[in-house]
Amino acid sequence: MVSAGDFRNGVTFEEDGNVLQVVEFQHVKPGKGAAFVRTKTKNVLTGSVVEKSYNPTAKFPTAFIERKDMEYSYSDGDLYYFMDPESYELVPINGADLSDNFKFVKDGMVCKILSYKGKVFGVEPPTFVELEITQTDPGFAGNTATNATKPATVETGAEIKVPLFINEGEKVQIDTRTGEYLGRA
Repeated sequence: MVSAGDFRNGVTFEEDGNVLQVVEFQHVKPGKGAAFVRTKTKNVLTGSVVEKSYNPTAKFPTAFIERKDMEYSYSDGDLYYFMDPESYELVPINGADLSDNFKFVKDGMVCKILSYKGKVFGVEPPTFVELEITQTDPGFAGNTATNATKPATVETGAEIKVPLFINEGEKVQIDTRTGEYLGRA
């Protein structure tokens, strides 16, 4: 059990049959009246975000989210297959359960599969990936204004912004949370 007074970012709990994760929280002690906890919670199964206030003494059952490393194998239509490295079993995951930053994942990369009571609800790709630039325009001398960037396509098909000196065939490091170029690999 977790009380609302112990809420922190990332805490998961059950309320009314829903599994919620605390995204933001704030303990409020008004000058008049009782203290309360203002939260922004995300339903981990549906993805909806709701703001709600709780009494700090309210208690909720803790929800345990299982995070398991699995290797991305291939996609077939709208299904994406991940291999369990222990049992070598292939697990199909619907494309709707994948996040936007999955566009940076290529075959063979290890991702974290998030599940609750056996139901998969999300896939976390690695935070940093190294990918090869497959298409970009050449940078010309004289186009060197501060922080000048150009669009580039990486081997997974995702498009990012890179500095002018990056050419096709180079490997670059990308932060999958923001989609930003970090440097040459």
